[in-house]
This record gives sequence, structure tokens and C-alpha cells, in this order.
Amino acid sequence: MKVKRVLISVTDKTGVVEFAGFLEKSGAEIFSTGGTLKALQAGEIRAKSISEVTDFPEILDGRVKTLHPAIFAGILARRDVKDHMAQLEKMKLSTFDMVVVNLYRFEETVASGAPLDEIVENIDIGGPSLIRAAAKNYEGCAVVVDPSQYPEITSELGKTGELNTAILSKLAAAAFEKVALYDAAISKFFSERFVQDGAMRGSVMYAGSKSMDMRYGENPHQQAGYYGDFSRYFEKLHGKELSYNNLVDIDAAQRLLQEFKGPTAVIIKHTNPCGAAVGASVQEAYTRALKTDSKSAFGGIVALNGKVDAAFAAQLNEIFLEVIIAPEFSGEAMEVLKKKKDRRLLISKAPLPNDIQMRTSCGGVLAQTADDVVLNESDLKVVTKKKPTESELADMKFAYIVCKHVKSNAVVFAAKGMTLGSGAGQMSRVDSVKLARMKAAEAGLDLHGSVAASDAFFPFSDNVEEIAKAGATAIIQPGGSVRDAESIEAADRLGISMVFTGIRHFKH
Repeated sequence: MKVKRVLISVTDKTGVVEFAGFLEKSGAEIFSTGGTLKALQAGEIRAKSISEVTDFPEILDGRVKTLHPAIFAGILARRDVKDHMAQLEKMKLSTFDMVVVNLYRFEETVASGAPLDEIVENIDIGGPSLIRAAAKNYEGCAVVVDPSQYPEITSELGKTGELNTAILSKLAAAAFEKVALYDAAISKFFSERFVQDGAMRGSVMYAGSKSMDMRYGENPHQQAGYYGDFSRYFEKLHGKELSYNNLVDIDAAQRLLQEFKGPTAVIIKHTNPCGAAVGASVQEAYTRALKTDSKSAFGGIVALNGKVDAAFAAQLNEIFLEVIIAPEFSGEAMEVLKKKKDRRLLISKAPLPNDIQMRTSCGGVLAQTADDVVLNESDLKVVTKKKPTESELADMKFAYIVCKHVKSNAVVFAAKGMTLGSGAGQMSRVDSVKLARMKAAEAGLDLHGSVAASDAFFPFSDNVEEIAKAGATAIIQPGGSVRDAESIEAADRLGISMVFTGIRHFKH
């Protein structure tokens, strides 16, 4: 297909003057709109106003300019259908061979925190319509939606003077994907903004283009990519490229960290917290978190909610860490930490959102709202004769928050705002208790006077007996088992307190 007549209307004007110049030199007649027309004419391109085709001015502050039969007939007419071409000739209309369109910056406007009126004005109407029309008639009209496509098109036209079906069909596929993502972003915004009942909607869409290629997925034989805007939440300052597993762990670390307000440190290994603690300073919090399981922390992800200075950087340098996340690093700290060239250093810029969570399953997609319930004092129900002390209650709340982020079956021991041992991902909850005890023993940490948290109810009283044997004096768990009475009786017999929350936190 030769390109003789082109419509260009773009928001992103990167390279558009050069691209239009090439088309013009190749003999194409160019029509354009608004700001694009001005940019092309300023670049000495002999572009004409689209009004010369429509014989109608742009109106409503530019809301209506290309939405006209003279435009869409020229795009949609089938070149191989004689009746279509005869109708165009009768109405003195001409075909368009190429549509070059990219869309208003809706997602960027939302991300900027702009007022609602401005966001709505950045919903493109004419652009998606032009793209869909050209993509539908892709064999007769090339559709170009991104400046990154310009080089391939100019290369092919430069070699052969026309575009083949393979390129035209590839451009159409990219065009439909672009419009689908754009519409999904708008749908997502409106649903989140105006649907407040928390109910799952009838359809689930994820708006995100691939912004990072991963070297591979969880394993080297798996392909992977990141779809979304990582830079909205993090800034990478140093280190080699992020891996698929890094991103999964970064998410896990940051989501746990966001649960706390004071100085806090979280150390993640394979999505599970191998250490978490609060402290008078973020450095003290890290020192305490590391004590929980310094062996597993090797090669882990550290997330901090305070500034890293030079002294703290020197401490962080003492073991191998894959990623360090903090809101700020001093210049001296950067000098220290950059000595390890591969380690990734990230600035945390904004809290991660509690989006709809999705995963593939059984040939489809499972979706759920985020586990963002907050444990309030009113949720706690003391079910034993012994009441927990104020310090035990504080430790219970801390342990329960950490336990929420541990893979099920999950049991966490803690004391004085510091994890002492965790049992994760076991098929039996009592095995999770035993594993947590073993990890605490390996770290040389005493569980006497500690508290224990469980992400779900105890099916049998043996869990309570194992926890008491370890030295814990209080337990926090959701409750809800048909054998709750047995667990309560065991706690009373062993002289420990137990609190039910009524809130389960399974994490599969």
C-alpha cells in the first residue's frame, strides 16, 4: 500500500516533524489539527488544516474537530469494494492512507493529582475513534499510535515505497492494544472514584503497558515483563537491573512497612518477612530486625521508612543485600553503598495503592479487594481468664500485623516491637509454631515473655500447648474454630492470655 494522504493529530510530538517531513518528501499530502498543525507548519511542513476536508471549523474548544463523515469515510472505505469507492467519488471525498494519532495524557493527568474537571478534559474522544477506524480497515489505512513506530515505517517506505500487509496488521494490533489500555485506565479511574460500595464489579480490567523487560521470570527459562508505572512509587538510584523476583519482594517489603508509622525496618526473603522491628531510630529498628534471622537476611530485601546516613550505610554494607529501599539516602551514604555496584538502591516515593489483586487461575483470572482491614481496639476480645497486660497488647498488635504478611499457615513470635521467630507456608499450623521456635533458637533469641500471633484459627489445642512450651505468655488469633473452647481451656490451664480478633489474614 502506497501512502499518498495522511492525517496527523498527536499529543506526543516527539519526532513528528521529522516523520511528516519524510512522508512529505515521499509525495504524501498531509492534513492536521490544532497544536499538531502549528508544530508541523513551524517545522516547514506544508500541512493543511483538517477543516479543508470537513469544510467545518474546530468547535467546543477543540472537543469536535475530526469527528466528521468526510474524515471517517476516507478512513473506513474499503478500497476493494467498488460501491464504497463510488460513494466517495460521488460525494467528492478522498481516502486517507495513514492515520498518525496518539492520545491525550489521561493517566499522567490522574497521576499529577489534577482536579476532576481537568482529568475529564483529558479523556480523548476523537483520537480513539480515529485509531479504531483505521485499525479496522488496516489493509487500506495504516494506523500509527506511537513515535517508536516511526523508524520501522520510514525504513520500509524508504526501501519499497509502500507498506506490506505484515506491517499494516502489526500496526493494527498495536493500535487496538493502545485503545484497550486507554479505555481500561479511564474505566479504572471512574470505578475507583465514583463506585464506593467496595463490591467487586462485573468485569476486571488492568491498565498497564510493559515498561520493563525482565531478564527472565522466577526461573531463567521463563519470560517476564513489568506492566505499569514503577517510577510513580520508586526511583532507582543505583545497581543492576531489577529482576522479577526483586519486584515481588519489593512489593512485599513495602506493603508491610506501610503498616507502621514510627521508625521501622523490614527484611524480606522470598516474600516472607524474616525480620521486622520498630525502634527509636530506623537504624535501631534495622539492628533489631536483623537479629531475628541474620542468616536468612543474606541476599534479602530491606525496606526502611527513615533516612540512611553514612554510619547506617556502613552497617548495611556488612552483609549482602539485594535491594535497599528508603525515602532518603545522604550523599555520604550513597558513596558507601555504591561501592557494591550490583546492589539496587531505591527511593520510596509514594505508598503502594490497595488495588484490586489479580492472579491467573484455572484458565481465568481471580480478583479480590486488598486485605486492607485495620485491627482496632474494639476488634479484640479477651477469651481467657488471664487478661493481657498493656505491653503484651502492644506486642500482640505488632505481631499480628507482621503475621498478616507471612505466607499461610503463619505464626509469628514477637516481643517489644521486634519479631523473634516466624513459621511460614507450612501445611500444618502446629508445624509453623515449631518452625518459628526453631528459628528463634537458631538466632539465640529467648521466647520467654513473648507473644504469638496466628493468621487463622487454631484447629487443635496442640498449637496453644506448643506456644506456651516456647515461653510465650499471650496469643492473638482470629478465633472461629469449632474447637475454640479446647484452645481456650488449654490457655487457661497453662496460665496464658488469649485474644480473638475475628479477622483472618490468609496469604496464599
